[in-house]
Amino acid sequence: MRITVFYGASENAVKTQIWIAISVYVLVAILAKRLRAERDLYTILQILSVTLFEKIEISQALYEIGVRFDGLDNS
Repeated sequence: MRITVFYGASENAVKTQIWIAISVYVLVAILAKRLRAERDLYTILQILSVTLFEKIEISQALYEIGVRFDGLDNS
């Protein structure tokens, strides 16, 4: 995980951005584990960052790089 730029210089702004980055990383790790993704987290994070503002479903964006949704259980 790498944070290259902080938007805001106060202690609270920096801490908030660090916690947001950690939260996103953990959520993507959970997603990758539940989907049994063969791609590494960095690749999945890159795909999500590129498709952030596109009108495409997350499942479609990940399907295009080879992540299959067959193993997803709804428990």
